[in-house]
Amino acid sequence: MARPKIAIATFQHETNTFAPFVTGWEQFMTPGSWPAFCVGDQILETCTGLNVPISGFIETASMCDLIPISYAVAEPGGLVTQAAFDAICERMLTGIKAAGRLDGLYLDLHGAMVTEQADDGEALLLKRIRALVGADLPIVVSLDLHGNISPEFCDLVSALVIYRTYPHVDMAETGRRAARVFDIILRCEKLPYKSFRQVDFMVPITAQSTRRQPGQQLYQKLESLEIQGVLSVDLAFGFPPADIPNCGMSVFACGYDQAAVTAATATVVAALAAAEDSFDDQLMAVDDAVQTAGDLAKQAQRPVIIADPQDNPGAGSSGDSTGILAALLKHNIPALLGMFWAPEAARLCHKAGVGAQVQLTLGGTFPEQNGPEIVVTGSVKHLSEGRFTCAGPMLAGISANLGKMAAVTLTLKNSGEIVVVIGSNRAQTADREIFRHIGCDPESYGIVVVKSAIHFLADFEPIAERVLFAVAAGQNPCKLTDIPYKKLRQGLRLGPQGPAFINPEY
Repeated sequence: MARPKIAIATFQHETNTFAPFVTGWEQFMTPGSWPAFCVGDQILETCTGLNVPISGFIETASMCDLIPISYAVAEPGGLVTQAAFDAICERMLTGIKAAGRLDGLYLDLHGAMVTEQADDGEALLLKRIRALVGADLPIVVSLDLHGNISPEFCDLVSALVIYRTYPHVDMAETGRRAARVFDIILRCEKLPYKSFRQVDFMVPITAQSTRRQPGQQLYQKLESLEIQGVLSVDLAFGFPPADIPNCGMSVFACGYDQAAVTAATATVVAALAAAEDSFDDQLMAVDDAVQTAGDLAKQAQRPVIIADPQDNPGAGSSGDSTGILAALLKHNIPALLGMFWAPEAARLCHKAGVGAQVQLTLGGTFPEQNGPEIVVTGSVKHLSEGRFTCAGPMLAGISANLGKMAAVTLTLKNSGEIVVVIGSNRAQTADREIFRHIGCDPESYGIVVVKSAIHFLADFEPIAERVLFAVAAGQNPCKLTDIPYKKLRQGLRLGPQGPAFINPEY
């Protein structure tokens, strides 16, 4: 019997529709902390062994002949330009067509892509693929836990699996689950039943971690629902900074017992309703967070970590908000802070050299959302070209390319120091190597400020005395009632027990 022939491809982007910059072709060619665009066998060489979904699928789908098509991921950011989307989509379609007769297709997608012309980038992609391969070819998709999933998208896929951890330490494992689901579909020789439900309230990003409750308990429950006749049960928390009708939480299940599949989704929806009051955004005002950290650090044996979630490049923010830096300067509190997106400042530091005194302008690129610029004077502590290998649980093995980087020391009035790590390519601070490769070991500092929302927990929380989440200016508002939505679906509640959204178009 011939081995099944499966085409595989990745196309991921998490789109913040409020970000004041677009995501174009160049961002997919040189993403800061993800593998760059590649095609064909380059995918096998680049992704094998990494914690990315397509790697897990390749590792597990040994029962198939795999045809690698294309791999495209960009850092989260603003709307994907239609030109970039169309070019990557066309490359995928050309590769699928060239592969000839296929027994199936595996797609490693995100679930929260928005283009300049489409609120649902994944549904648009699937419509084009279905027009090429037909309605009956099995298409199994893996998605990010932050997918904003639409009914239309679910109609176009054959089966779906979703990350079950945030921080996403199980991306490769999700690819493995997709391969196991695919194997069953191929052996059964028929497509499974599907059940999909959207949930009527949203959850802030900082309340979504599966290292915290109720997220941990909710995701741990999913596997127990995969009983006889149910292939997979999955929950997406959704990606809040996206002004689209299908923003928010949803539940998907598939399998060969239609009643059991439907019951599984209902069980998860009921569990979410029961847990609604348990979601906590953990947010503190920026001055309170900085002063609390300063007090804790006086007695702490390990670093106090302050997260800057509203300026998280991992949620599409620019990474140059000055809010927490301003508070540290105001209160004369020493800390290590990074990574600050400041290409021109990094260039000036490299021109000046290690040990030089420099005057730098930080921030101010998007003052309405990220606050005003700050002009600082400091000394260049270390320099790098921003190339290093990540080592934390989420990104281990990935080769980062953050461009010219610098660590700059700012001397405080009380003789303490703030060390600001700046870089040229946007990336959230989810891996300690961002600091360590440039001579700044986080464990040597009393306070460490990270521009990240949740992903940093995987690598930083194990060394932390305490973790605080500060509210400063940024393009990823974590208080849902502060987000200027216009296009959400009618009645969707903005947060647990939050107010219902009133869509003026209804």
